Amino acid sequence: MSHATNDSSPEAPWSIQKLSELMGGYIDRLGPVWVEAEITQWGQSAGNIYGKLSDTEADAQVSITIWRRSQERIPEGLHQGDRVIAQIKPSWWVKGGTLSMNVLEMRHTGLGEILEKLEKLKAQLASEGLFDLERKKPLPFLPGVIGLVTGKDSDAEKDVLTNAKLRWPEVEFVVEHAAVQGDKSVGEVMAALQKLDDNPAVEVIIVARGGGDFMNLLPFSDERLVRLVASLTTPVVSAIGHEADRPILDEVADLRASTPTDAAKRVIPDVEAEKQLLEEARHRLDAKLSALIDVELERLESFRTRPALADPDSIIDRKSEELLQIVARGVDVSSLVIERHQAQLAQLTGSLRGLSPQNTLDRGYAIARDAQGRVISRADQVSSGDALRLRVADGEIGTHVD
Repeated sequence: MSHATNDSSPEAPWSIQKLSELMGGYIDRLGPVWVEAEITQWGQSAGNIYGKLSDTEADAQVSITIWRRSQERIPEGLHQGDRVIAQIKPSWWVKGGTLSMNVLEMRHTGLGEILEKLEKLKAQLASEGLFDLERKKPLPFLPGVIGLVTGKDSDAEKDVLTNAKLRWPEVEFVVEHAAVQGDKSVGEVMAALQKLDDNPAVEVIIVARGGGDFMNLLPFSDERLVRLVASLTTPVVSAIGHEADRPILDEVADLRASTPTDAAKRVIPDVEAEKQLLEEARHRLDAKLSALIDVELERLESFRTRPALADPDSIIDRKSEELLQIVARGVDVSSLVIERHQAQLAQLTGSLRGLSPQNTLDRGYAIARDAQGRVISRADQVSSGDALRLRVADGEIGTHVD
Protein backbone atom coordinates (compact mmCIF):
# COMPACT_ATOMS: atom_id res chain seq x y z
CA MET A 1 0.00 0.00 0.00
CA SER A 2 1.71 3.22 -1.12
CA HIS A 3 1.57 6.49 0.73
CA ALA A 4 -0.23 8.13 -2.25
CA THR A 5 -3.24 5.90 -1.77
CA ASN A 6 -3.21 6.22 2.02
CA ASP A 7 -5.71 9.00 2.68
CA SER A 8 -6.35 8.05 6.29
CA SER A 9 -5.73 10.51 9.15
CA PRO A 10 -6.69 10.95 12.77
CA GLU A 11 -9.53 13.16 11.57
CA ALA A 12 -10.58 10.72 8.83
CA PRO A 13 -9.62 7.17 9.98
CA TRP A 14 -10.47 4.16 7.89
CA SER A 15 -12.84 1.48 8.93
CA ILE A 16 -11.53 -2.02 9.54
CA GLN A 17 -13.57 -3.24 6.62
CA LYS A 18 -11.93 -0.74 4.27
CA LEU A 19 -8.45 -1.74 5.45
CA SER A 20 -9.26 -5.40 5.10
CA GLU A 21 -10.79 -4.91 1.62
CA LEU A 22 -7.78 -2.94 0.41
CA MET A 23 -5.40 -5.59 1.71
CA GLY A 24 -7.45 -8.27 0.01
CA GLY A 25 -7.27 -6.34 -3.26
CA TYR A 26 -3.49 -5.99 -3.12
CA ILE A 27 -3.07 -9.68 -2.28
CA ASP A 28 -5.41 -10.75 -5.06
CA ARG A 29 -3.40 -8.74 -7.58
CA LEU A 30 -0.26 -10.72 -6.57
CA GLY A 31 -1.83 -13.84 -8.10
CA PRO A 32 -0.54 -17.43 -7.85
CA VAL A 33 3.22 -17.91 -7.37
CA TRP A 34 5.50 -20.96 -7.64
CA VAL A 35 7.75 -21.68 -4.66
CA GLU A 36 10.30 -24.34 -3.75
CA ALA A 37 10.12 -25.50 -0.16
CA GLU A 38 10.29 -28.34 2.34
CA ILE A 39 7.18 -29.93 3.84
CA THR A 40 7.57 -29.63 7.63
CA GLN A 41 3.99 -30.36 8.64
CA TRP A 42 1.37 -32.42 6.82
CA GLY A 43 -2.04 -33.59 7.98
CA GLN A 44 -5.60 -34.11 6.80
CA SER A 45 -8.85 -32.98 8.38
CA ALA A 46 -12.41 -33.00 7.04
CA GLY A 47 -11.11 -33.94 3.60
CA ASN A 48 -8.73 -30.98 3.37
CA ILE A 49 -4.95 -31.02 3.83
CA TYR A 50 -3.23 -28.61 6.19
CA GLY A 51 0.48 -28.19 6.60
CA LYS A 52 3.53 -25.98 6.59
CA LEU A 53 6.19 -25.25 3.99
CA SER A 54 9.64 -24.12 5.10
CA ASP A 55 12.39 -22.40 3.20
CA THR A 56 15.30 -24.78 2.65
CA GLU A 57 17.95 -22.07 3.06
CA ALA A 58 16.42 -19.56 5.47
CA ASP A 59 14.40 -19.50 8.69
CA ALA A 60 10.99 -18.84 7.12
CA GLN A 61 7.81 -20.85 6.77
CA VAL A 62 4.16 -20.46 5.81
CA SER A 63 1.02 -22.37 6.64
CA ILE A 64 -0.78 -23.89 3.67
CA THR A 65 -4.21 -25.27 2.86
CA ILE A 66 -5.05 -27.71 0.08
CA TRP A 67 -8.79 -27.79 -0.47
CA ARG A 68 -10.39 -31.01 -1.57
CA ARG A 69 -11.10 -29.66 -5.05
CA SER A 70 -7.38 -29.05 -5.64
CA GLN A 71 -6.09 -32.40 -4.41
CA GLU A 72 -6.25 -34.04 -7.82
CA ARG A 73 -3.19 -31.94 -8.73
CA ILE A 74 -1.28 -33.10 -5.63
CA PRO A 75 1.02 -36.18 -5.81
CA GLU A 76 0.11 -39.09 -3.57
CA GLY A 77 2.32 -40.23 -0.71
CA LEU A 78 3.70 -36.85 0.29
CA HIS A 79 4.85 -36.52 3.90
CA GLN A 80 6.99 -34.40 6.17
CA GLY A 81 10.53 -33.92 4.93
CA ASP A 82 9.70 -34.04 1.21
CA ARG A 83 10.95 -31.23 -1.01
CA VAL A 84 8.29 -29.87 -3.34
CA ILE A 85 7.54 -27.16 -5.88
CA ALA A 86 4.12 -25.69 -5.19
CA GLN A 87 1.85 -23.16 -6.84
CA ILE A 88 0.38 -21.05 -4.06
CA LYS A 89 -2.33 -18.41 -4.28
CA PRO A 90 -2.42 -16.06 -1.25
CA SER A 91 -5.97 -15.31 -0.17
CA TRP A 92 -7.17 -12.73 2.31
CA TRP A 93 -10.35 -13.37 4.27
CA VAL A 94 -11.88 -9.95 4.79
CA LYS A 95 -14.36 -10.94 7.49
CA GLY A 96 -11.82 -12.72 9.67
CA GLY A 97 -8.79 -10.66 8.74
CA THR A 98 -6.65 -13.75 8.08
CA LEU A 99 -4.26 -14.66 5.31
CA SER A 100 -4.25 -18.16 3.88
CA MET A 101 -1.97 -19.83 1.36
CA ASN A 102 -4.02 -22.05 -0.90
CA VAL A 103 -2.05 -24.64 -2.85
CA LEU A 104 -3.33 -25.07 -6.39
CA GLU A 105 -0.73 -27.56 -7.58
CA MET A 106 2.27 -29.36 -6.14
CA ARG A 107 5.13 -31.40 -7.55
CA HIS A 108 7.38 -33.76 -5.61
CA THR A 109 11.06 -32.97 -6.25
CA GLY A 110 12.61 -35.62 -3.99
CA LEU A 111 13.64 -36.20 -0.38
CA GLY A 112 14.15 -32.99 1.50
CA GLU A 113 17.64 -31.89 2.44
CA ILE A 114 16.87 -31.96 6.15
CA LEU A 115 15.44 -35.45 6.06
CA GLU A 116 18.28 -36.64 3.87
CA LYS A 117 20.84 -35.34 6.37
CA LEU A 118 18.97 -36.99 9.22
CA GLU A 119 18.91 -40.33 7.42
CA LYS A 120 22.67 -40.13 6.78
CA LEU A 121 23.27 -39.24 10.43
CA LYS A 122 21.08 -42.14 11.57
CA ALA A 123 23.02 -44.55 9.37
CA GLN A 124 26.33 -43.25 10.70
CA LEU A 125 25.29 -43.50 14.36
CA ALA A 126 23.80 -46.94 13.82
CA SER A 127 27.05 -48.16 12.26
CA GLU A 128 28.88 -46.96 15.37
CA GLY A 129 26.57 -49.06 17.54
CA LEU A 130 24.90 -46.13 19.31
CA PHE A 131 21.45 -47.66 18.74
CA ASP A 132 22.39 -51.19 19.89
CA LEU A 133 20.26 -52.70 22.63
CA GLU A 134 23.36 -54.07 24.35
CA ARG A 135 24.64 -50.59 25.19
CA LYS A 136 21.37 -49.33 26.67
CA LYS A 137 21.56 -48.93 30.44
CA PRO A 138 18.82 -50.41 32.64
CA LEU A 139 16.62 -48.02 34.62
CA PRO A 140 16.62 -48.23 38.42
CA PHE A 141 13.59 -50.04 39.80
CA LEU A 142 12.66 -47.31 42.27
CA PRO A 143 14.66 -44.11 41.69
CA GLY A 144 14.81 -41.76 44.65
CA VAL A 145 15.88 -38.73 42.60
CA ILE A 146 14.95 -38.12 38.95
CA GLY A 147 16.42 -35.48 36.68
CA LEU A 148 14.03 -33.69 34.30
CA VAL A 149 14.98 -31.57 31.29
CA THR A 150 12.02 -29.69 29.85
CA GLY A 151 10.65 -26.30 28.92
CA LYS A 152 9.82 -23.92 31.76
CA ASP A 153 6.14 -24.02 32.85
CA SER A 154 5.44 -26.49 30.05
CA ASP A 155 2.63 -29.01 29.96
CA ALA A 156 5.29 -31.72 29.63
CA GLU A 157 6.79 -30.72 32.98
CA LYS A 158 3.39 -30.74 34.66
CA ASP A 159 2.50 -34.13 33.17
CA VAL A 160 5.72 -35.77 34.39
CA LEU A 161 5.64 -34.29 37.89
CA THR A 162 1.92 -34.87 38.44
CA ASN A 163 1.87 -38.48 37.27
CA ALA A 164 5.09 -39.33 39.09
CA LYS A 165 3.84 -37.96 42.40
CA LEU A 166 0.56 -39.83 42.00
CA ARG A 167 2.44 -43.09 41.58
CA TRP A 168 5.18 -42.55 44.20
CA PRO A 169 4.71 -39.47 46.41
CA GLU A 170 8.21 -39.75 47.96
CA VAL A 171 10.05 -39.39 44.65
CA GLU A 172 12.19 -36.27 44.24
CA PHE A 173 12.94 -34.30 41.06
CA VAL A 174 15.81 -32.10 40.00
CA VAL A 175 14.36 -30.00 37.18
CA GLU A 176 16.57 -28.21 34.66
CA HIS A 177 14.66 -25.89 32.34
CA ALA A 178 15.86 -25.46 28.77
CA ALA A 179 14.54 -24.19 25.46
CA VAL A 180 13.01 -27.16 23.67
CA GLN A 181 12.83 -25.54 20.25
CA GLY A 182 14.69 -22.86 18.38
CA ASP A 183 18.34 -21.96 17.96
CA LYS A 184 19.18 -22.07 21.68
CA SER A 185 17.59 -25.46 22.26
CA VAL A 186 20.55 -27.75 21.53
CA GLY A 187 23.01 -25.85 23.73
CA GLU A 188 20.62 -25.46 26.66
CA VAL A 189 19.44 -29.08 26.59
CA MET A 190 23.05 -30.32 26.43
CA ALA A 191 24.06 -28.11 29.38
CA ALA A 192 21.07 -29.35 31.41
CA LEU A 193 21.86 -32.99 30.63
CA GLN A 194 25.50 -32.60 31.59
CA LYS A 195 24.59 -30.86 34.84
CA LEU A 196 22.20 -33.63 35.83
CA ASP A 197 24.67 -36.36 34.85
CA ASP A 198 27.29 -34.73 37.07
CA ASN A 199 24.88 -34.83 40.03
CA PRO A 200 25.56 -38.14 41.87
CA ALA A 201 22.09 -38.10 43.48
CA VAL A 202 20.28 -38.25 40.11
CA GLU A 203 19.55 -41.87 39.15
CA VAL A 204 17.74 -41.37 35.83
CA ILE A 205 17.11 -38.41 33.50
CA ILE A 206 13.91 -37.68 31.54
CA VAL A 207 14.00 -35.35 28.52
CA ALA A 208 10.40 -34.25 27.96
CA ARG A 209 8.61 -32.18 25.36
CA GLY A 210 4.96 -32.22 24.39
CA GLY A 211 5.29 -33.15 20.73
CA GLY A 212 5.54 -30.59 17.93
CA ASP A 213 5.96 -30.45 14.18
CA PHE A 214 8.92 -31.74 12.22
CA MET A 215 10.93 -28.53 12.40
CA ASN A 216 10.34 -28.02 16.12
CA LEU A 217 11.73 -31.48 16.85
CA LEU A 218 14.96 -30.99 14.89
CA PRO A 219 17.06 -30.02 17.96
CA PHE A 220 16.50 -33.51 19.35
CA SER A 221 18.15 -34.99 16.25
CA ASP A 222 21.23 -32.79 16.51
CA GLU A 223 24.42 -34.89 16.31
CA ARG A 224 26.07 -33.11 19.23
CA LEU A 225 23.08 -33.71 21.47
CA VAL A 226 22.59 -37.38 20.65
CA ARG A 227 26.31 -38.15 21.01
CA LEU A 228 26.29 -36.49 24.42
CA VAL A 229 23.33 -38.62 25.51
CA ALA A 230 25.16 -41.75 24.35
CA SER A 231 28.17 -40.81 26.49
CA LEU A 232 26.31 -40.08 29.75
CA THR A 233 26.64 -42.50 32.66
CA THR A 234 23.08 -41.83 33.92
CA PRO A 235 20.24 -43.62 32.07
CA VAL A 236 18.26 -41.25 29.81
CA VAL A 237 14.57 -41.50 28.91
CA SER A 238 13.38 -39.70 25.76
CA ALA A 239 9.81 -38.39 26.12
CA ILE A 240 9.46 -36.09 23.11
CA GLY A 241 5.92 -37.24 22.50
CA HIS A 242 5.76 -37.61 18.74
CA GLU A 243 5.02 -40.85 16.90
CA ALA A 244 5.18 -39.82 13.24
CA ASP A 245 8.59 -38.11 13.32
CA ARG A 246 10.70 -39.75 15.96
CA PRO A 247 13.86 -37.73 16.61
CA ILE A 248 17.21 -39.49 16.77
CA LEU A 249 17.21 -38.93 20.54
CA ASP A 250 14.54 -41.64 20.73
CA GLU A 251 16.93 -44.14 19.16
CA VAL A 252 20.00 -43.39 21.28
CA ALA A 253 18.20 -42.97 24.62
CA ASP A 254 18.14 -45.89 27.02
CA LEU A 255 14.33 -45.87 26.93
CA ARG A 256 11.81 -44.20 24.64
CA ALA A 257 8.48 -43.08 26.10
CA SER A 258 5.62 -42.12 23.80
CA THR A 259 4.62 -39.11 25.92
CA PRO A 260 5.78 -37.30 29.06
CA THR A 261 2.97 -39.05 30.95
CA ASP A 262 4.17 -42.39 29.64
CA ALA A 263 7.69 -41.52 30.79
CA ALA A 264 6.48 -40.96 34.36
CA LYS A 265 4.69 -44.31 34.31
CA ARG A 266 7.68 -46.15 32.84
CA VAL A 267 10.21 -44.67 35.27
CA ILE A 268 8.14 -44.60 38.49
CA PRO A 269 6.42 -47.77 39.74
CA ASP A 270 2.88 -47.37 41.06
CA VAL A 271 3.16 -47.52 44.84
CA GLU A 272 -0.33 -48.97 45.25
CA ALA A 273 0.27 -51.60 42.60
CA GLU A 274 3.59 -52.53 44.20
CA LYS A 275 1.94 -52.77 47.62
CA GLN A 276 -0.70 -55.04 46.13
CA LEU A 277 1.97 -57.25 44.57
CA LEU A 278 3.77 -57.45 47.92
CA GLU A 279 0.54 -58.33 49.70
CA GLU A 280 -0.23 -61.06 47.17
CA ALA A 281 3.30 -62.43 47.48
CA ARG A 282 2.97 -62.40 51.28
CA HIS A 283 -0.30 -64.35 51.09
CA ARG A 284 1.24 -66.92 48.74
CA LEU A 285 4.24 -67.29 51.06
CA ASP A 286 2.01 -67.68 54.11
CA ALA A 287 -0.08 -70.33 52.36
CA LYS A 288 3.01 -72.24 51.25
CA LEU A 289 4.58 -72.11 54.71
CA SER A 290 1.32 -73.23 56.34
CA ALA A 291 1.05 -76.17 53.95
CA LEU A 292 4.68 -77.11 54.60
CA ILE A 293 4.17 -76.93 58.38
CA ASP A 294 1.03 -79.08 58.13
CA VAL A 295 2.92 -81.75 56.19
CA GLU A 296 5.77 -81.78 58.70
CA LEU A 297 3.33 -81.96 61.62
CA GLU A 298 1.67 -84.98 60.02
CA ARG A 299 5.06 -86.63 59.58
CA LEU A 300 5.97 -85.87 63.21
CA GLU A 301 2.68 -87.31 64.43
CA SER A 302 3.26 -90.47 62.40
CA PHE A 303 6.66 -90.84 64.06
CA ARG A 304 5.20 -90.29 67.50
CA THR A 305 2.52 -92.99 67.03
CA ARG A 306 5.00 -95.66 65.97
CA PRO A 307 5.39 -98.48 68.61
CA ALA A 308 9.07 -97.74 69.04
CA LEU A 309 8.34 -94.20 70.19
CA ALA A 310 5.07 -95.00 71.95
CA ASP A 311 6.80 -97.64 74.24
CA PRO A 312 10.61 -97.29 74.01
CA ASP A 313 11.14 -100.03 76.73
CA SER A 314 9.60 -102.59 74.41
CA ILE A 315 12.56 -102.20 72.07
CA ILE A 316 15.00 -102.90 74.93
CA ASP A 317 12.97 -105.86 76.13
CA ARG A 318 12.73 -107.32 72.66
CA LYS A 319 16.42 -106.86 72.02
CA SER A 320 17.28 -108.32 75.44
CA GLU A 321 15.19 -111.38 74.71
CA GLU A 322 16.84 -111.73 71.31
CA LEU A 323 20.27 -111.43 72.97
CA LEU A 324 19.42 -114.09 75.54
CA GLN A 325 18.25 -116.42 72.79
CA ILE A 326 21.49 -115.83 70.91
CA VAL A 327 23.55 -116.52 74.06
CA ALA A 328 21.57 -119.72 74.79
CA ARG A 329 22.07 -120.90 71.23
CA GLY A 330 25.77 -120.08 71.59
CA VAL A 331 26.06 -122.15 74.79
CA ASP A 332 24.27 -125.10 73.21
CA VAL A 333 26.41 -124.96 70.11
CA SER A 334 29.58 -124.60 72.21
CA SER A 335 28.64 -127.64 74.34
CA LEU A 336 28.01 -129.76 71.27
CA VAL A 337 31.31 -128.69 69.75
CA ILE A 338 33.20 -129.45 72.98
CA GLU A 339 31.57 -132.86 73.35
CA ARG A 340 32.34 -133.74 69.77
CA HIS A 341 35.98 -132.74 70.17
CA GLN A 342 36.26 -134.55 73.50
CA ALA A 343 35.08 -137.75 71.81
CA GLN A 344 37.58 -137.24 69.05
CA LEU A 345 40.31 -136.63 71.63
CA ALA A 346 39.44 -139.80 73.53
CA GLN A 347 39.53 -141.76 70.30
CA LEU A 348 42.90 -140.32 69.38
CA THR A 349 44.23 -140.94 72.90
CA GLY A 350 43.21 -144.58 72.68
CA SER A 351 44.86 -144.88 69.30
CA LEU A 352 48.04 -143.28 70.58
CA ARG A 353 48.13 -145.54 73.62
CA GLY A 354 47.75 -148.63 71.42
CA LEU A 355 50.78 -147.53 69.46
CA SER A 356 52.85 -146.42 72.49
CA PRO A 357 56.15 -148.38 73.22
CA GLN A 358 55.37 -148.14 76.91
CA ASN A 359 52.26 -150.17 76.37
CA THR A 360 54.34 -152.86 74.69
CA LEU A 361 56.81 -152.84 77.61
CA ASP A 362 53.94 -153.22 80.04
CA ARG A 363 53.04 -156.47 78.31
CA GLY A 364 56.51 -157.96 79.16
CA TYR A 365 58.57 -156.93 76.20
CA ALA A 366 61.98 -155.22 76.45
CA ILE A 367 64.03 -152.93 74.24
CA ALA A 368 67.75 -153.71 73.87
CA ARG A 369 70.30 -150.95 73.21
CA ASP A 370 74.08 -151.15 72.78
CA ALA A 371 76.58 -149.04 74.62
CA GLN A 372 76.00 -146.21 72.15
CA GLY A 373 72.26 -146.33 72.80
CA ARG A 374 71.31 -147.76 69.43
CA VAL A 375 68.29 -150.11 69.40
CA ILE A 376 69.23 -153.72 68.69
CA SER A 377 66.67 -155.26 66.34
CA ARG A 378 68.85 -158.14 64.87
CA ALA A 379 71.24 -160.67 66.42
CA ASP A 380 74.05 -159.82 64.01
CA GLN A 381 74.24 -156.31 65.41
CA VAL A 382 76.06 -157.53 68.56
CA SER A 383 78.97 -159.88 69.46
CA SER A 384 79.78 -162.04 72.43
CA GLY A 385 80.78 -159.95 75.36
CA ASP A 386 79.09 -156.64 74.15
CA ALA A 387 77.44 -154.68 76.90
CA LEU A 388 73.67 -154.17 76.53
CA ARG A 389 71.03 -152.23 78.35
CA LEU A 390 67.50 -153.61 78.43
CA ARG A 391 64.54 -151.24 78.80
CA VAL A 392 61.65 -152.89 80.66
CA ALA A 393 58.34 -151.51 81.89
CA ASP A 394 59.64 -150.03 85.12
CA GLY A 395 63.32 -149.26 84.25
CA GLU A 396 66.57 -150.47 82.67
CA ILE A 397 68.78 -153.58 83.24
CA GLY A 398 72.46 -153.86 82.32
CA THR A 399 73.67 -157.15 80.76
CA HIS A 400 76.26 -158.70 78.37
CA VAL A 401 75.98 -160.85 75.25
CA ASP A 402 77.18 -164.48 75.85
